[in-house]
Amino acid sequence: MLATWLILLPIVGALVVAILPLPRLAAAGLAFLVALAEVGLWIVAAGRFDFEGEGLQLGTSREWVESLGISYTVGFYGFSLWLVGVTVVVTAVAIGYAVWVGRDRPRAYHALMLFLTGAVVATFAAQDLLLFYVSFEAMLIPLYVLVGVWGGERRMRATLTFVVYTMAGSLVMLASVVAFGVTQDTFSLADSGTSDNRWIFLGFAVAFAVKAPLFPFHGWLPLAYREAPVEIAAVLSAIVSKTAVYGFLVIVLAKFPEPVDDFTTLALVLAATGLVYGSVLAFRAPDLRGIVAYSSLAQMGLITLGLFAFNDLGLDGAVLLSVAHALVSTTMFLLVGMVERRCGSGDLVALGGMARGRPVLTTVLLVSGMIALAVPGSTTFAGEFLIMAGVYEEGWGYAAVVALGVVLAAMYVLRLISAVLHVRPGAAVREEALDLRAGELALVLPLVACLLVLSAWPALVSQSSFPNDEPQSALSEGLP
Repeated sequence: MLATWLILLPIVGALVVAILPLPRLAAAGLAFLVALAEVGLWIVAAGRFDFEGEGLQLGTSREWVESLGISYTVGFYGFSLWLVGVTVVVTAVAIGYAVWVGRDRPRAYHALMLFLTGAVVATFAAQDLLLFYVSFEAMLIPLYVLVGVWGGERRMRATLTFVVYTMAGSLVMLASVVAFGVTQDTFSLADSGTSDNRWIFLGFAVAFAVKAPLFPFHGWLPLAYREAPVEIAAVLSAIVSKTAVYGFLVIVLAKFPEPVDDFTTLALVLAATGLVYGSVLAFRAPDLRGIVAYSSLAQMGLITLGLFAFNDLGLDGAVLLSVAHALVSTTMFLLVGMVERRCGSGDLVALGGMARGRPVLTTVLLVSGMIALAVPGSTTFAGEFLIMAGVYEEGWGYAAVVALGVVLAAMYVLRLISAVLHVRPGAAVREEALDLRAGELALVLPLVACLLVLSAWPALVSQSSFPNDEPQSALSEGLP
């Protein structure tokens, strides 16, 4: 039942925030309390979860349409529980940031954020294809509104581009969902049934590639990440992209072993291309948001390399890096937002010299940046090393591309740090700009603390994501 409560709590909270005629601060505070309660409920779920056990846990199953095999079935595996955990932490921090900056129309804004949280959790918990599809698409509704109403000057163009790409992916996936259910006589993801239909496989793969986004389906990324409110850009990069990772794990890899084998080389080549392409664009980006946005494209390519290596090392690394990237990306986007609020600009040429007189900002940005560029001993390094070792089994060239991606990540992260903290102060930097305040620290420090804990103990995620530490076997057998 805990899976159901984790879905219902933010959705019910969204309805309460939207309906009650609360003052601005009360509505925002109530939404933040609901988000914190969701984090607490996840901690309870994690405490009751048997990470050494097999099969679905903490779940609920109710028949909807017995003749079609459609049911409300939710629950968690080890990897999905970690993805839900990072979801509730990131969305709580995002809501807290919105409270801090004082977004206008807070009842509507925070209701949409809470609804988005519930939809993402439902996606990670869904064990029925139709329920997965409904949850997967329900995320789009609040995202469209949040970007279109609270975004920047080009928000309408960004929203339209986002709608075109995601709706195309949605239609393709809907066709694949129906075709899979009809051919398999069930929509259940919990059984071990598989399909060898390449067209159904491609429908799911393309839909997840758009949502991630992965090269070459990333056309909506630049505008959406730049024009969205900074905390929404963080959620897009950190959380929404990971629903695609979950879809690859429980649907593409688990249900289509033969097509996966046929298309492995293509998937690995595109993922490697995306890693290098995204890294180069991040290094050339003229603004802070561009660096973080394109770095997310590169990191999703790296995670996809681990997924389609389809061995124990690659899959463990992909899950670990998914969790680590969600925390890193959120931290970096929020720091970007804090710098933009102080300077009025995120353009690199307008920044610089902020290390002087701002020791807290300097320390937090340096620590986060070092983890982002995957220094040895960090959780990102552990995830990338596992992926490199896993993909090496598919060919040394892929491992070389991963190594190149690590080098390029160091280059663009160091460029970001230098542009903010060092070089000569630009036109946007004011001497009176304050250091990070207590409220801002309260938002970013928990994220940094989580990264430091995972850096000290990466096995907390990588060794507990799959039953019996055999991810390849678990996925091949349909995660029974």
